[in-house]
Amino acid sequence: MKRVIFVDRDGTIITEPPVDYQVDSLEKLEFVAGAISGLKSVAELDYELVMASNQDGLGTDSFPEDTFWPAHTKMLRTLAGEGVFFDDQLIDPTLPEENSPTRKPGVGMFGKYLSDEYDMAASYVVGDRATDVELAFNLGAKAILLQPKTEGEAMLEGKAFASACVLITPVWRDVAEYLRRTDRCAVVERKTSETDIRIAIDLDGGAESHVDTGLKFFDHMLWQLPHHAGIALEAVCRGDLEVDEHHTIEDVAIALGEAILQALGSKRGIDRYGFVLPMDECRAMVLIDFGGRADFVWDVPFTRERVGDVPTEMFKHFFKSLCVAMRCNLHIEARGENNHHLIEGVFKAFARALKMAIRRDVFKYDLPSSKGVL
Repeated sequence: MKRVIFVDRDGTIITEPPVDYQVDSLEKLEFVAGAISGLKSVAELDYELVMASNQDGLGTDSFPEDTFWPAHTKMLRTLAGEGVFFDDQLIDPTLPEENSPTRKPGVGMFGKYLSDEYDMAASYVVGDRATDVELAFNLGAKAILLQPKTEGEAMLEGKAFASACVLITPVWRDVAEYLRRTDRCAVVERKTSETDIRIAIDLDGGAESHVDTGLKFFDHMLWQLPHHAGIALEAVCRGDLEVDEHHTIEDVAIALGEAILQALGSKRGIDRYGFVLPMDECRAMVLIDFGGRADFVWDVPFTRERVGDVPTEMFKHFFKSLCVAMRCNLHIEARGENNHHLIEGVFKAFARALKMAIRRDVFKYDLPSSKGVL
């Protein structure tokens, strides 16, 4: 299903004149601070971008169209020069006293987006007024209110639609960062005759983590990921442990790899590569490249058959399955005397390598490949 970001115009993209509230000349055209760079960042996400604006009395003697369009067109050309294009423009010209169903926060001009083709629950309205939040509520979407926090909270106090608002900020960079962060989440549910797994991941953190696979030492290792990679991870598995540990560990690896790959999306802006670290008497090296091809190297000699409730032979299988599911190069080498420290060092090094590789600058959205494809 398609997702949409609806963006208000006056007060959100361009400043709103304080007297007549009409941008009806080129002299009045001024962009909100950070709006151009913020919209450029947002426009690169997997959303349709739609402008939605009330223009009171547009086309009347008090606001003729020939004074509106020059400034509006200039705004669009400026944004286009930065790679920002709107998939649609919804402009309602009615006056407040007309109570038209097409006027925001009414949804009369949003009919196209209320079909089964669009996922409103995963869509957003970005605006500077309480009515923009109310619009989001009416659409079944989420709202971002472009206001200082104190003022924004006061605007929404006691309003039934306030629950739709997920962020209040006066800074466009915060808007872009929030939207890009929420774009790096994935949920993978995998159910077979051997395992029932749910993996939920947010590569930018921001949520509580929970790990429960039925294997205590395996849980201890998986916990290294949220702790050292800075991600949020939910990993729950109910497997056929009465048979042995193989299916649980293998299937968790597959589901986790698929979730990471999904959350990476286009991979634009990521650092791509990533870590060597010591742990007590051990050292672990993990090399990773999210280049789209799977290549796996493992050089970790164990001297015990098990660590805790996990056979040591399963750790190679876990990382190989993870590597294939993530479609990455993954080279792992470690040496040490204590087998607990040895594999824990590997998981920590993997977590740090993952953190390095998935790190993304929200305002640098290049694909990290000289080929132009990952």
